[in-house]
Amino acid sequence: MTGLSSPAAWDPEVYLKFSEARTRPAVDLISRITQRTPTRIVDLGCGTGNITQLLADRWPRSRITGVDSSAEMLSQAQTKNGSIQWVRQDIAAWRPEQPVDLIVSNAALHWLDAHDTLFPRLMGCLNDGGELGVQMPRNFHAPSHQIITEIATNERWRDRLLGLVRPSPVSDPRFYLDTLSACSSSLDLWETTYWHILQGENPIVGWTMGTALRPIMEALEEDEGRDFLSAYAKRIADAYPPAANGKTVFPFRRLFMIARK
Repeated sequence: MTGLSSPAAWDPEVYLKFSEARTRPAVDLISRITQRTPTRIVDLGCGTGNITQLLADRWPRSRITGVDSSAEMLSQAQTKNGSIQWVRQDIAAWRPEQPVDLIVSNAALHWLDAHDTLFPRLMGCLNDGGELGVQMPRNFHAPSHQIITEIATNERWRDRLLGLVRPSPVSDPRFYLDTLSACSSSLDLWETTYWHILQGENPIVGWTMGTALRPIMEALEEDEGRDFLSAYAKRIADAYPPAANGKTVFPFRRLFMIARK
């Protein structure tokens, strides 16, 4: 399985094209959090702030901070809620000034390595009884992601793009069970495969343009990017043909965990 590193600038408009489908896993995650009145909440990797706003809606009296490294994403986020503190910072380096009650990270921690130390460190940022709620994609085995790696590692692109592909950043659920059980009093761990029904011509290309393809496109010159995207689009159209109703079905597996300190 393979994943991609994340050096490139984010485009909020491209990312938000599928905002409803991208938001649903966060809603599912938040619905399982057991905290009733957390005082301090952090949304780690908050992006455009859509999920941060969901946290504010559920816990309106809490002090909420959204943390993200992207100036483009935070510029979008800052228009949503003036009561939320927005912080531009590399989430890999984030440390709270004092322990918090709830850390939520939706579709962000898979961009980081060393989960064997990252997750225990995040648990250490919580007050006793605090919770860490995480959702990460675990779809790196799927054609949508495998095809990117296969094209990036062929002879034409290898020298330019090899540094952008890496082993899957998300491990088997058993890894997180073992890692978090050692530093939590309780753990809720599950996987869900969402069958996204997408409209338009070859829509999965548009989906991955907002995430997995982003660092690839950033690394290539304009004409090279067009060639790469053309090769990718052709193979994706073959891998995900339209259903009988003309729409494209995109199965997408995600891993969830809620650990209580």
